[in-house]
Amino acid sequence: MKKAIFTLAIGENPMYRASVASLEAYGKRVGADVIVSDKLHYPINVNNPKFDASPAWSEKLYITELLKDYDRVLYLDADMIVTPWARDIFEQYPDTDTVYMFNEGCYRDRSAQAEQINNVLGNVSWPKEDDMTVYYNSGMFLVSKETGLFDNASIEEMQKICNEVKFYDQTYINYLIRRDGIKSVGVEAGFNRMMLLGYEDYQKADFIHYSGRGYRQKVPMRELKYIIDYCDMFKDVLSEAEVIEYKQQAWHWYMLKQQRKTKLPIPLLSAVFGLFHPQHKY
Repeated sequence: MKKAIFTLAIGENPMYRASVASLEAYGKRVGADVIVSDKLHYPINVNNPKFDASPAWSEKLYITELLKDYDRVLYLDADMIVTPWARDIFEQYPDTDTVYMFNEGCYRDRSAQAEQINNVLGNVSWPKEDDMTVYYNSGMFLVSKETGLFDNASIEEMQKICNEVKFYDQTYINYLIRRDGIKSVGVEAGFNRMMLLGYEDYQKADFIHYSGRGYRQKVPMRELKYIIDYCDMFKDVLSEAEVIEYKQQAWHWYMLKQQRKTKLPIPLLSAVFGLFHPQHKY
């Protein structure tokens, strides 16, 4: 059985380099090729959207092409860390007729998103568990050829919803599961450990998802926190020089963000912010 791990990483965000490295280490352990999209194959016009939206989110449709060559594809967002102790998800969830995702609807009311997409693409029935709409997070999903998940998907439908529906790509995948009768099962939270579950023991998970604030707590930026955690988790395989390089890149990314806000030179910003966050300055 041919297996692939797929992610989208466009740009110089320091999280992406670390994330891809964690995926490659995992791929070697579980016997899966790692495929990284660094360009978009599905152009979409995100114009004055009602909610935060990115034209990059449509790239998940590229899995349609991957499933022509691979039997199973694990998609992971590039703000994930696959930990060195992560279990083999392909073995953990073996049924090839089933889409596996984490049901965030147990923790957040996503009925509004169901209503938004129903209004654009037509009504489908959304199941509930404990009176909460079943709604999967698409930062991680495991799909096989037999599921048919994207058989009836189209960029045209994504175009219709991208300016109207919150989390348009994620909501669309949930909609496809409902509309097309795709078999789906919710995975353990450890395979998409999100901040909505709190901070306790998050570092013990298999796949850690740094969406939103990304566990940053007192760290001023999620990219900094991501790199701190990554370097700690992979300390047995990273050299001291590699750790410093990662942390320098993360600090520079933080400074670039401050420069966009202030228009001040980076050396000045680095000196000033270094006074407030000396433990993070590299």
